[in-house]
Amino acid sequence: MDLLDRLINFISAVYRRRMSRKDDASLPIQSGVLPWRVKRKKTEVMLVTGRRSKRWMIAKGWPMDGMSLADSAAQEAFEEAGIKGKVDPTPIGSFHYVKQHLLFGDVEVRIQVHPMIVKRELADWPERAERSRKWFELSDAVEQVDSDELKALIVAFGDGLKAQSKGKKGAAA
Repeated sequence: MDLLDRLINFISAVYRRRMSRKDDASLPIQSGVLPWRVKRKKTEVMLVTGRRSKRWMIAKGWPMDGMSLADSAAQEAFEEAGIKGKVDPTPIGSFHYVKQHLLFGDVEVRIQVHPMIVKRELADWPERAERSRKWFELSDAVEQVDSDELKALIVAFGDGLKAQSKGKKGAAA
């Protein structure tokens, strides 16, 4: 390994330590948001495209100083998708993702996902020129994302909403 490779490995390790919080598996943590709404009695989730890959994904990013993971997720939703809403502080789960970093190559991260009921969609937002956003019914969203773990989270989230809805109907009867 030459000096340049060692320098890149060192900088990469420092970057991962400084830019993330660690979970018990020692992977860098990012915060993500699963934005949702109900339209015509169907639950929809919003996905955004990656800046370089253009693949459909949830809004996500590095934790921000002085902010909880949920608050960081809300900020990412605003920056990447131009949406505002109420973020649940309790994550619905997490998934692994290999982030392609320009300087450090592939960096595996664990993304904690927080659901967010969307209250406002903005016409303009910081990353509008770099990304697309789109609402998908749950089954369509599952087909659009590449990550099997994220697919499973979306399905489980939809199942949880259905169970809550049935519980409320049963309580009202």
